[in-house]
Amino acid sequence: MTTAARAPQFAGPEVQRRILTVLVASQALGGAGMAAGITVGALLAQDLLGSTGLAGLPVALFTAGGALGALLIGRISERWGRRPGLALGHAAAALGSVGVIVAAWSRTVPLLLVALFVYGAGTVTGLLARYAGTDLAPPEKRGRATGTVLLATTFGAVAGPALVGPTGTLAGSLGLPRLTGPFLLAAVAYTAAALVVALCLRPDPLLLARRQHQDAAGQKAGEQRVRRIGTGVVTGAAVMISGQLVMIAIMTMTPVHLTHHGHSTQMAGVVIGLHVGAMFLPSPLTGLVVDRVGSLPVAASSGGVLLTAGLLAALAPPTGAVGTALLGTALVLLGVGWNMALVSGTAMVAEATPAETRASTQGLVDVGMSLAGATGGMVSGLVVAGGGYSLLAVCGGVLALAVIPLTVRAARPRHTAPRPTAS
Repeated sequence: MTTAARAPQFAGPEVQRRILTVLVASQALGGAGMAAGITVGALLAQDLLGSTGLAGLPVALFTAGGALGALLIGRISERWGRRPGLALGHAAAALGSVGVIVAAWSRTVPLLLVALFVYGAGTVTGLLARYAGTDLAPPEKRGRATGTVLLATTFGAVAGPALVGPTGTLAGSLGLPRLTGPFLLAAVAYTAAALVVALCLRPDPLLLARRQHQDAAGQKAGEQRVRRIGTGVVTGAAVMISGQLVMIAIMTMTPVHLTHHGHSTQMAGVVIGLHVGAMFLPSPLTGLVVDRVGSLPVAASSGGVLLTAGLLAALAPPTGAVGTALLGTALVLLGVGWNMALVSGTAMVAEATPAETRASTQGLVDVGMSLAGATGGMVSGLVVAGGGYSLLAVCGGVLALAVIPLTVRAARPRHTAPRPTAS
């Protein structure tokens, strides 16, 4: 006696609500820790290395570390579930933060480079958590689930840069370099995030999703899913990777650009805080739009927003209140464009990956994002040293337009030739 394949049954709203609540709490803590490297990483490297051309090295290192972290966390999550993968990732970020503090205090450049790499391997956890939010979400709510998890990062990510001054004062009172202050906050925040995930993320969303789908996929559905994976994963990954490359490149050198033209470290922190807030604050609205109109139109629109951000950053005067306001606006648009690329790309990848191989595939996609970020971070310092910040901003904006032909191509209906019938 055979039974027909059942449609997948998604977890009840109370289970999904509990999962999202835990992810929101851990993301708020992790966001504060992530902001440390974004805000003062380049300034710390410039201080220790004595070179503006190498100021992008910290971002390159912790995004390269993020590539390894995404791969390992994806593999761990696929084998044992989201909970151990995310908890270990947060713990690695806390360890890397402590390493950065010790390296800056002892002015040990090799230790700084290693610590930034470990820190980056852990900070990628904050982005990988967005996939955990979609594991148990019905297809028509995946965009909003992604948006909810990303929004939570805003709370800590905006507070982190704004606390550059107070945490710097705290670090100074402890006999540490002032620039290590945000990393003190990061060490505490990531430790707390690891504990929240390890103790509270139950049931494990990926393992539960896998059990729910075990009896749902017949052979025909499996063949259709394999065909979708090619287009969905490749397009979604390309959108997210291009957005990450452009955003990291411009963002990395903005604090250096500001301080080089006489602005305070605190002002640089405020501008970056606005940028990081724009990266995550629009997430629920972006997710709603993705669910309503589709991921491809949102992905294509992200290219235009990022181009506008790059041009505005290039045209903003480097000094004066007007220039600072224009640059702040450009960084806000940069964050919004990145958010649109990330949420739409995540929806494409989540739709195209079956539960059995979901975590490792998503981890590989984020490896590509991390490598793109590492490239953007390293190249940004060299471009600014050779041609100036305006050249970097214009090139980044133009590069962002590459997502438009990708999404147009993915939106075209694919026709297959009919099979000949036997005569």
